[in-house]
Amino acid sequence: MMLAPLARVSREVAQTSARSRKIALLAGVFRTAGPEDVPVVIPYLAGRLPQGRIGVGWNALKNPPPPADRATLTVHGVNDTFTALAAVAGPGSQRERRRLVQELLAAATEDEQRFLIGLVSGELRQGALDALAVEALAETSGAAPAVVRRAVMLAGSLQQVAQRLLAEGPHVLEEFLLTVGRPVLPMLAQTAAGVGEAIGRLGDCAVEEKLDGIRVQVHREGPTVRIFTRTLDDITDRLPEVTEVALGLDGDRFVLDGEVIALDEDGRPRPFQEIAGRVGSRTDVRSAAVAVPLSPVFFDVLAADGEDLLDLPAAERHAALVRLVPEPMRVRRLVVSAASGTTGAAEAEEFLRITLDRGHEGVVVKGLDTPYSAGRRGAGWLKVKPVHTLDLVVLAAEWGHGRRTGRLSNLHLGARREDGSFVMLGKTFKGLTDAMLEWQTGRLGELAVRDDGFTVTVRPELVVEIAYDGLQRSSRYPAGVTLRFARVVRYREDKPAAEADTVGTVLAAHGRGAEERT
Repeated sequence: MMLAPLARVSREVAQTSARSRKIALLAGVFRTAGPEDVPVVIPYLAGRLPQGRIGVGWNALKNPPPPADRATLTVHGVNDTFTALAAVAGPGSQRERRRLVQELLAAATEDEQRFLIGLVSGELRQGALDALAVEALAETSGAAPAVVRRAVMLAGSLQQVAQRLLAEGPHVLEEFLLTVGRPVLPMLAQTAAGVGEAIGRLGDCAVEEKLDGIRVQVHREGPTVRIFTRTLDDITDRLPEVTEVALGLDGDRFVLDGEVIALDEDGRPRPFQEIAGRVGSRTDVRSAAVAVPLSPVFFDVLAADGEDLLDLPAAERHAALVRLVPEPMRVRRLVVSAASGTTGAAEAEEFLRITLDRGHEGVVVKGLDTPYSAGRRGAGWLKVKPVHTLDLVVLAAEWGHGRRTGRLSNLHLGARREDGSFVMLGKTFKGLTDAMLEWQTGRLGELAVRDDGFTVTVRPELVVEIAYDGLQRSSRYPAGVTLRFARVVRYREDKPAAEADTVGTVLAAHGRGAEERT
């Protein structure tokens, strides 16, 4: 398949807000693509590289050569180049990566260049297209969308299902079954503003602690245990204590859904980064397990005694979980009846307060009649977390790529020190509408003091309200912490920079006053 139609469709999908039009465009791609193209086409359309990180930074992308006059690039040829880029290592690797990138861009038309730069830089970021791709595959093949969706969930791979569906037809979807030992995409939660709203939407429900750990799916088949992340990576060898727990349970053919967390000496959760660092450690796992022991906490069961439980109501799955997993390893929960009215809502609010006091990040409210909608943000699970906001100062902004080319996008965010200077707490490009991008490009241009072609440094005068989920330790930033999941709420032109939040205020709000560095 040629790259040019893929670049065109990606641009057209980004430019339309109509769901039906997006699906029609994707269906057109699938009718053109061969089954062998799908493993590359689908991640490309979603703004992902199949190779993951390939070590290419902005320096290799800037100042591209003049575009080619005609389209000659193929999807597989481009993918081969990305595979070669991912393999570059050793002395002179940066120079070699730039050579390969510039060579690729020189063979690309103007439209293809925009697509490739956006793809490599991450600016396409169209992950929501995965759900639309399911609809498009159904339209292309004549299969029912729900059947395609279930097959993807059970296979754990949209690409795998698409490849076989396009090659063999709808009947192949019957072969995708829940199998112990093969991971499935986890069910995800939508967001609710509060527990009262969540209960109002769900009726009879369970309110469960939302743990700030690493999502795991634990499979046991007799003496064999396998552990997978939410992205379906096999991390069994890194979590020997979880394997031990699974082997100690009474059942011998099951699939459990839960999180691994680390607790300090007071029984409070340790920072997420410590957990992530432990789970990510591949060397000297035994010593890492001693330094940061992990505890699994389970909240769902997808199979027990080899029987598929996905379609059972949540209340029945929880009963199966209780039979299989002892209480200390199950997530804390409160069952609320819709008939209890304000009393139930008040109890749920108190449960949330206690959960936050225990150091966890919020709650998940789950409808008791909800099946396990693997791989989807099902309406039957609603997460409730406190939203933190800060008024910070823009210190700099980076020129955007792809759709944001020519506009200042990624903001460098700073908090005030007591002496009036500013310390950077992180970056974000999230939450910015097209109108905000246009406005901030002009406004920051007025405040610019330096432009190196990549980053525009500005006078620290413009205040922006930022929502974020919490702080995490980071040696990259002077305060020793950075914002988690920061996104722009609005600009505060009514506030002078002197009234922005201070570093001390930020740290104190999260109990981290001692961590500030000067």
